[in-house]
Amino acid sequence: MAEKITLISGTANPHLSKSISNYLDKNVCDVSIDRFSDGEIHININENIRGQDVFIIQPTFPPAENILELLILIDACYRASAKRITAVIPYYGYARQDRKDRPRVPISAKLIANLIETSGAHRVLAFELHAAQIQGFFDIQVDNLFATPVFLEYIKKKKLINPVVVSPDVGGIKMGRAFAKKLGADLAIVDKRRMTPDASEVMNIIGDVSGRDIIIFDDIISTAGTITQAAAELKKEGAGRIVAAAAHPVFSGDALERLDKSVIEEVVVTNSIPFSDGDKCGKVKVVDISSLLGEAIMRIHKEESISMLFM
Repeated sequence: MAEKITLISGTANPHLSKSISNYLDKNVCDVSIDRFSDGEIHININENIRGQDVFIIQPTFPPAENILELLILIDACYRASAKRITAVIPYYGYARQDRKDRPRVPISAKLIANLIETSGAHRVLAFELHAAQIQGFFDIQVDNLFATPVFLEYIKKKKLINPVVVSPDVGGIKMGRAFAKKLGADLAIVDKRRMTPDASEVMNIIGDVSGRDIIIFDDIISTAGTITQAAAELKKEGAGRIVAAAAHPVFSGDALERLDKSVIEEVVVTNSIPFSDGDKCGKVKVVDISSLLGEAIMRIHKEESISMLFM
């Protein structure tokens, strides 16, 4: 390809952007991201990116300014005549609002997709979308990378005895089954009832967990209510060691305190969202996804298949 690759980092997760740039042996583009006195975001790209293949790395976790910053970066690249603009979104915010499940609520995941397209993105590279159907909210190409390859190597080193992968809800069965297949483990399911968007009650454990080590596998840990309740019920059912793995460490409210007091031995997460509160909960272990994203970026740039990254 004649055009060169350009990496642009937003301010949401600069350490991940730096790790990706190190993997690709490519410097991050010089971009000034400032605020006017009233708080408006001001962006200036300080290098010529005309005709280049641009990858903007910016997760969109709260505050909402992270989303707005991504949109403005895309618009700036579009107006600077970039040949192709790919939004690299390690964490896609508002993904949990992906359907109208009761009257008078928005489908916010679709709204965010519309905004990203309208701002000028040609392609999206996401990591572990909360719902696979979000890919269909876009009319541009979306590649959704999975956390399974990242966690698999780490979990195998734990040398768990007769392990069982547990999906903390029905919605995570497909993801849990895929991980269990790769690990050569059985699958169990937590039957729960959601009381509010951030609170749920464990009703039943479906599957044999007695005397077996457990990996609770999910995409997001938010308040940690579901995962800690599930772990407690699994222990009551005679489970052995319990390890939790989740792609996105949202950790809102009292999540870290809940995890610290829980029967969970270790919580493995990725750096899709920056996490620096390890001193508050020593159980949290962060694994790096920069090589996964970096390899995907290079393959997209070279017009090569990225299907091997899903293995």
